[in-house]
Amino acid sequence: MASKFSRKFSMEETIQRIASDLETQEPISESSLNDLQILLDHTLKTKDPIDIEDFYDELSSRNLSATRLIESIATTMDSSPSMVSILASKVYLSLLLTPNSPVFTLFTPMSFLSLLRSIRHGFKTPFSVSPNGSGSNSKKKKAKGRKGGRCVGDSGNESEFDVRVLFIVLERLKLVLGLVHLGRFPDCLRSLVQTMGEITVKAVDLCGNSGVYGRFSELCSEILSEVMKVEHGDQGVSAVEILKSLTPLIILVKSPARSLSLDFVVSRMMGLAKESDDVKKVVLNLPKYIVQKAPEKAEPRAGAVEAIVEIVKVMDFEDQDAFASYVVKMSQGKAQLRLLAVDLIPALMMSLKDPFGWHSDVEVESSWGLSCLEVLIQRCSDATAGIRARALTNLAQLVGFFSGNDRSKSVLKKFMGFDSVGNEVLMNSILKKRCTDEKAAVRKAALLVISKLTSLSEIAPDEDFLKTLGMACSDPLVSIRKAAISALSEAFRIFTEGSVVKEWLHSIPRLITDNESSIQEECENLFLELVLDRISRAGSSNSLNHASASNSNSKAASLDMKMELLYPQGALGILREICDGEVTPWVKKICTNLGKKKKLKPKIVTTLQNIIRSSESLWLSNSMPIDKWTAPPGAWFLLSEVSAFLSRATDWEFLHHHWQLLDKYKATGDHDSSWDPGCQEEGLNTTSNTFSWAADRVYLLQTISNVSMDLPPEPAADLAHNLLQRLEEFNMHSTEVNAHVKALRTLCKRKALNPQEGDSLVTKWVNQLISKASRYLDAYMSKNKEEHRNDIFLTPLGGTTGKGKRTVASHSNLLLETITAVHTIGSLVIICPSANVSTIVPILHTMITSGTSNTRAKKPAGPSISIKQIAPSLYIQAWLTMGKICLTDGKLAKRYIPLFVQELEKGDCASLRNNIVVVMADFCVRYTALVDCYLSKITKCLRDPCELVRRQTFILLSRLLQRDYVKWRGVLFLRFLLSLVDESEKIRQLADFLFGNILKAKAPLLAYNGFVEAMFVLNDCNAHTGSSNPQNSRNETRIFSIRGNDEKSRSSRMHIYVTLLKQMAPEHLLATFAKICAEILAAASDGLLNTEDTTGQSVLQDAFQVLSSKEIRISTSRGSATESADVEEEGADGGPSSAAKGRAITQAVKKSLIQNTIPIFIELKRLLESKNSPLIGSLMECLRNLLKDYKSEIDDMLVADKQLQKELIYDMQKYESMKAKSAASEAVATMQRQDLYRSPSNPTTSIFMNKTSEKGNTKIASAMADAVAAVTARSVLREVNRGTSTPPLSAMKAPRLKSHSGGALSRGDKPPEVIESLRRRQNFDSDDEN
Repeated sequence: MASKFSRKFSMEETIQRIASDLETQEPISESSLNDLQILLDHTLKTKDPIDIEDFYDELSSRNLSATRLIESIATTMDSSPSMVSILASKVYLSLLLTPNSPVFTLFTPMSFLSLLRSIRHGFKTPFSVSPNGSGSNSKKKKAKGRKGGRCVGDSGNESEFDVRVLFIVLERLKLVLGLVHLGRFPDCLRSLVQTMGEITVKAVDLCGNSGVYGRFSELCSEILSEVMKVEHGDQGVSAVEILKSLTPLIILVKSPARSLSLDFVVSRMMGLAKESDDVKKVVLNLPKYIVQKAPEKAEPRAGAVEAIVEIVKVMDFEDQDAFASYVVKMSQGKAQLRLLAVDLIPALMMSLKDPFGWHSDVEVESSWGLSCLEVLIQRCSDATAGIRARALTNLAQLVGFFSGNDRSKSVLKKFMGFDSVGNEVLMNSILKKRCTDEKAAVRKAALLVISKLTSLSEIAPDEDFLKTLGMACSDPLVSIRKAAISALSEAFRIFTEGSVVKEWLHSIPRLITDNESSIQEECENLFLELVLDRISRAGSSNSLNHASASNSNSKAASLDMKMELLYPQGALGILREICDGEVTPWVKKICTNLGKKKKLKPKIVTTLQNIIRSSESLWLSNSMPIDKWTAPPGAWFLLSEVSAFLSRATDWEFLHHHWQLLDKYKATGDHDSSWDPGCQEEGLNTTSNTFSWAADRVYLLQTISNVSMDLPPEPAADLAHNLLQRLEEFNMHSTEVNAHVKALRTLCKRKALNPQEGDSLVTKWVNQLISKASRYLDAYMSKNKEEHRNDIFLTPLGGTTGKGKRTVASHSNLLLETITAVHTIGSLVIICPSANVSTIVPILHTMITSGTSNTRAKKPAGPSISIKQIAPSLYIQAWLTMGKICLTDGKLAKRYIPLFVQELEKGDCASLRNNIVVVMADFCVRYTALVDCYLSKITKCLRDPCELVRRQTFILLSRLLQRDYVKWRGVLFLRFLLSLVDESEKIRQLADFLFGNILKAKAPLLAYNGFVEAMFVLNDCNAHTGSSNPQNSRNETRIFSIRGNDEKSRSSRMHIYVTLLKQMAPEHLLATFAKICAEILAAASDGLLNTEDTTGQSVLQDAFQVLSSKEIRISTSRGSATESADVEEEGADGGPSSAAKGRAITQAVKKSLIQNTIPIFIELKRLLESKNSPLIGSLMECLRNLLKDYKSEIDDMLVADKQLQKELIYDMQKYESMKAKSAASEAVATMQRQDLYRSPSNPTTSIFMNKTSEKGNTKIASAMADAVAAVTARSVLREVNRGTSTPPLSAMKAPRLKSHSGGALSRGDKPPEVIESLRRRQNFDSDDEN
């Protein structure tokens, strides 16, 4: 009894303290709030309202209403610290929940809004004040708060409140919503929904990913579910507010709030949608709303796409179909919507069930999946590069996804046209264009699509398509080269047609020399997989036996067909293409790399030997003569390359048998007269069989050299003796000579006891061969000298006797042996530089100088032999051998290099010029200082009439430049430019690769430094040098110019300029713009560049074209997401801040540049007008483009100088008027020409009408021209005054014109009452003409 009395006394005391506090101060104190909360907690716990009724009675006795209490609590919620504010919120909600509470009195919209503000404030991220006074996030306190559920108060207050208080507030808020219906208070409902969305995000920072946040999210979901009840108003309206509030959370990236919001929509809202049509309508519109709110950046956009798909997945099939139709319509909208549609399509098709309508009554052709697929293919040709790239990437993803299902795969094949044979597939034409797109991301995506689509097609791609892939393998960007390698290799895996094999072998192996090591490694692995392993599998014993059994009954098939059937998978076709001259160098390097890494397998050697044996057996089984047999092309070549690392796998008996076979039938035959190592222009007959036999012997010798270490001593000695005998006969082709020499040297060195013994053996037989070759040369020169002396005194006979024919044949054999001897000397000198050639050099000197006039000779020249005329092949071979000797003797090289240069300039044989270029390139490596002064002579070969010489010169000089034996100085760079517009497509491709790939990385400033000089040189203008060149120099520079104003010359020069501009960085483009204005335009206005000279006019016109070109402009785009697909390829080094800083600097430089340029244009325009120059039109076109492209930079200058603005507008209008008049007059003349073919009904009327129409048409043309000029001039400078309209013509003291209909041409001008139109218009026209 006493305890109850004391408790009652305590309650009364508490109630009095609270009431007194309410009387004295407006915001209720914290202590009073605590007392009131204790009172309310007791009431809620006991459900006895007596204490709270006593409280209300006490307030009434003091004339304090419940409204006053609520206002005081609301003030506390608004103005107190977080801890006190949350306590006041808890008190307020407890008051509403007490039994018999006057809810309608206590609940007011303002107090409820204060409650929501207090809750939001309580969820703010903890913030503390650092010791130095600056605010900073306290990581240590934040971690402590997350771990223990405590957080720091605001304003540096060290007092802390328990986070669990927020749980109680939210729980009681949910209970209050069961008492208070917010349908009458829409603002409160809206604020509540927004608060739930806001605290869902803030709770992540407060609680992290712990279980505390899970409880918070659950409470928020329950509150939102409570709001969706009918008691709180129209469910459709409530659903709209909730979804609008949750949409920003749904498109968040990597946030638990996103999962909460999305789960609420998918689980709870969709459940309500089944019960309410209003809610269903709202939920069905949610994906469309998210589409409108989706951000542009890639990662948030991907999150929005994922959210949309999650929502659409739980819809009915009809609703999914409707949304797919909406996505199709989106693809025709703005760029952002098109990009989002492109991302949505693959997500929908891969996530939703039955996109092709197989399980419904819808036909496949009418399904939403095919409609989306069609849209995706259309977007592959979108105007925006980013959308094209995304569409192609997503298409590749779809193709890869549906290719795993046979039913889906058949739909794709039919839709894309791969099931029809013989027709051009539309998709292929699209992909061809995209593979050559200007944007890197688009090219890469197109190649990815090709890799995926290859499995759909049943026929191999056509040659044009394969060529496109091959060109992509040489793309400047590494990622695109890798994608192209993957695409082309995928086609090679599936198809074995010759076109695919050829393109792969011509495109992929060459990448073994790529600068990127990963590409080199990929190239090696692919060659091992697709070439060597495929050949090995084709030659396995199982397939061999099976093929032999099936072929035994095929008598009608040809031998080649039998061999193809014997070795399937296109193995023989691969071998045939490997021995192509453009492929062999790369195959050699790949095999060497694979051998060094020990990746070659002995099985490839066994297979190649089996192929050769099978070919021989099949040949003999058909009773064919063995001397006509040749091994399958490429078999001996590949064996010679891999045997160097697999010598133990090579069978010596096999090699010995074929060496005897090949050597026997060659040795017993006649002299190899079909092989002439000289100029191919002689047109000597050569059979393919002879070529094959010689090639087989060469590769066989190389194979024997590779395995010579494992040869038995006696066979090795016999082989060496045989090789030496063959060399001494001098009756082989040059390639065979080299192979014999290398094989003999290898045998001597490997079989010698020590290196010294090997060197002495080599030197011994080398000198022996040189001595014998010297005798051959002496015999030939003596015989020719004697015959030449006798022929001078003889009269030619009409016929040739039998003895004479034998003499001619003998002379021919001697010539061929001499040619082979000369070539043998060169080969010997290369392998043994210490060989004695003292007797050879004078003879070679006589050969290469025979027939040349000696102007210093005092005595009259006697009869001389011209080897160049009587034996061109020997003449060429003599030069080659002399070059090889000079490579081993520096003193001799110093004497003979001028002779080589002289022959290079004056020689009339293309083969000799080509060979001398090769020799000079070797000299440049060995004797760089000696050759440097002759580089200008060598570069003249870049304009040689023969394509082969031009290409060889370009390749060799490019290699020397890359290895820094030659520097980009002098005329070298300027002469290389003409290769960009060479007649040969191959040379143009090489030049594009050199300037686009190699120079861009090795010499990035080269294009900028030489650009203006190139403009003068290409036009053959020497104004930039300040002096005239001598005649010889003028002739030389004219060869390397493209002078002329014809269309072809201008387009060629422009192509060179554009290529150089594409290699420049933005700052270099601005600097080039300034240099052109300063060194060309300013020079012309100052009189330093003669504008009346043809070359000077060409330079000036080129300058106008370059300044007007799009390549010299710097993009001013804001970097939207639709254009950011190339970020990875462009490789920006700095972050956003550095990029923004760079843009600001660029804008400042552009503004300064333009403001300095416009006065130069004005001065130059006046000069050209005074001289009535034809360049005025080009200048005005350039000026108009500048006014459009750099409008924002010109605005300030023109606003400050009104007179300049008026002059520009007037001049632009005059120029546009003249141009429009010309066009209109031409159109009228065309109409008149058409009227000439019509039969007039009345001749008199017709004549009268013709005269009348002629006058009328002239007036109409003039009026139309004036109107067009006015509109154009105003459109160029429409916003110059930043909102002020362009001043009328009257303000510029120019005549005002009246149109044919009587209306004034200037917009906004009132028509004058009186116009002397005829006189004034005539004067205006005459001004235009002048």
